Amino acid sequence: MRRGEFTLKSGRTSTWFIDSKQTICAPEVMVDLASLVLEAIPEDANAIGGLTMGADGVSFITAGVAATRGRALNAFSVRKEVKDHGAGGRLAGVLHAGDKVVITEDTVTRGTSLLEAAHVAQELGAEVVMILAVVDRGGTAAAMTAAEGLRFEALFSAPDLGFPYEGA
Repeated sequence: MRRGEFTLKSGRTSTWFIDSKQTICAPEVMVDLASLVLEAIPEDANAIGGLTMGADGVSFITAGVAATRGRALNAFSVRKEVKDHGAGGRLAGVLHAGDKVVITEDTVTRGTSLLEAAHVAQELGAEVVMILAVVDRGGTAAAMTAAEGLRFEALFSAPDLGFPYEGA
């Protein structure tokens, strides 16, 4: 957590910033984070991913820890743009039509990245069973995802961390 003047992805400014990757990618936190995610997601989920970069650490760490516990979770990233070489497309990693997917993100303010990733997964034939953020700083993602019939949860909220929601 840092205090100061920060420009968010949306272009808005905020007096606080959480660099979730500094926490998520710390070796002393990885297994604990993955355990929290695994406790939160449905048992029938068999894939986890989201829009790169925000989802990558959460997805890959969780899938790796799940494998050590006998649970197979495919992990994937959704590219921000279509790749025009190699196999092409927006997907990197493992996602199959029919997979029951958890879309994840490290920190969410509005929820647009989560929905973008959910739409790509749905277009590829996967069923989105949950949308999960590590930190919800905005307080709007639940309503935004619910409007599309999708379930949203966050492990931590801005108020949990001592800050007000940023809003839309």
